Amino acid sequence: MKKLAILQSNYIPWKGYFDLIASVDEFIIYDEMQYTKNDWRNRNKIKTVNGLEWITIPVRVENLSQRICDTKIFDKKWVKKHKATLQTNYAKASCFNETKDFIFGLYEQVENKENLSEINYIFIKGICDFLGIKTKISFSTDYILGVGKSERLINLCKQADASVYLSGPSAKDYIDEVLFNENKIDLEWMDYSGYKEYNQLNIPFEHGVSILDLIFNEGDNSRKFLKY
Repeated sequence: MKKLAILQSNYIPWKGYFDLIASVDEFIIYDEMQYTKNDWRNRNKIKTVNGLEWITIPVRVENLSQRICDTKIFDKKWVKKHKATLQTNYAKASCFNETKDFIFGLYEQVENKENLSEINYIFIKGICDFLGIKTKISFSTDYILGVGKSERLINLCKQADASVYLSGPSAKDYIDEVLFNENKIDLEWMDYSGYKEYNQLNIPFEHGVSILDLIFNEGDNSRKFLKY
């Protein structure tokens, strides 16, 4: 029974995103969706001595219907700025020195990229490799989309030969469970509760930050703080 998950790409997302990927046989990046401002597509949170801080990729928003996969970067200096911010805030993390070259190497790979989806994919795939997550990652552009939110997901499941669809809990607001049942696709919900705390800098502990926080603090032990 093949299990599938479908989600828009995020900029170096939190550990739960990688747990979702690790929980399925194939993960589809759904970047044909509309780009949304002030969301997770081009930014994420890190821990600092002054609390949580956003690190954001500057992007061009040409129109309200712009797709994530069409979104471009407008200031290439962001790579240098983000590396400096991470150096400042994580230099004292237990595993910063042993993981810095890997993470900064990913930044070097994206330094001359202009497409947000491509940048996000390079980080997601690279971190999956670091964590030992072997899930197949594909794009919705590899498939033919249907019409309607639930119908599109079901159509992707059928094309990918998946009989189980794993969804994030926020999709409960719009997913038509009856339609999934009618199409004989089992619908499961990801549970993001119950994560263990790790050796994080700066109290109080915060789960909802970029997975960079976990990697810089726990290094090769990072997978032990995921659930799958």
